[in-house]
Amino acid sequence: MNKAHFLFFIVSLLLFSCKKGNEDLPRKTTGKINTISVIIDDQLWNGDIGDSIRNKFASPVIGLPQEEPLFNINQYPTKLLEGFMTDTRAIIVVKKSEENKFEIHKDQYAFPQNVFHISGKTRADIINCIEKNAPEMIQIIKQGEIIETERINSQSLIDPKIIANKFHISIQIPTGYVYVLQKSNFMWLKKEIIGGNNSILIYQLPFNTINRRGDLISCIVKMRDSIGKLYISGKEPNTNMLTEEAYAPYLFKSKHDGKETFETKGTWQLNNDFMSGPFINYAIIDPDYNRILVLEGFCYAPSKDKRDLMHELEAIIKTVVITKR
Repeated sequence: MNKAHFLFFIVSLLLFSCKKGNEDLPRKTTGKINTISVIIDDQLWNGDIGDSIRNKFASPVIGLPQEEPLFNINQYPTKLLEGFMTDTRAIIVVKKSEENKFEIHKDQYAFPQNVFHISGKTRADIINCIEKNAPEMIQIIKQGEIIETERINSQSLIDPKIIANKFHISIQIPTGYVYVLQKSNFMWLKKEIIGGNNSILIYQLPFNTINRRGDLISCIVKMRDSIGKLYISGKEPNTNMLTEEAYAPYLFKSKHDGKETFETKGTWQLNNDFMSGPFINYAIIDPDYNRILVLEGFCYAPSKDKRDLMHELEAIIKTVVITKR
């Protein structure tokens, strides 16, 4: 074999290997945030099984002033379980079968992806399976959507040094947010959008601000209302931000960055003004720095759906990591 033929052989082999390698790589998932595909035949979808799916996965999001579904659902018959139908991040496959089964397949068709397989001998068996496993499925899907939003946000971030130096934390805030107000223990960042804006608050308070054995909701409402009175107001006098009394906030206890955390969702309003909207508040108990670290997101978008705006804020807040002393 002469030198020219040998070089041609090597180049051809490399090209073939690269092509084969690319074919072996999983496809990347696509699709809008908070959207799931349900693969189910029409006769099952247009009945009590479809009602069960809609009741669980399109139930109203808590903490929003108007009803919006937890997820947008796209339904397709099982014969379409191919092509772009398999590129979404969350897929639920429902069918009748000879056995009752629930399975979760990671990255079955693309990456990153969760595919939930539900089958049953009867309609009642399928509904029981949906009812039993829906909470776990919702948690997995929501976590996947948070991770995807964090990935999108991470492509372009603001300089983290100002926040890190003031609060001893790292947090991934995408470009588009700008500093509105900075005080010794308080920071407000805002992003303008069409028809409104998204805001992030970061502040710290003394460790005893929240009585963990008392009325937590009252403590958190009092805490955020005091901050609103100090720093957040409308254009007119006496229009400070308050927690709206007409809708009781929702409180969840969790762990974040290994620390006890109180997550509160509700609606805010401006005193003596017409402006209002939803908020999400994370109060992190941080004994290392002898403080309550608070991260809050809220939006004002009177003519827009707010689910995905609040989802973005939640994804940003969940990137926070407290610097070790």
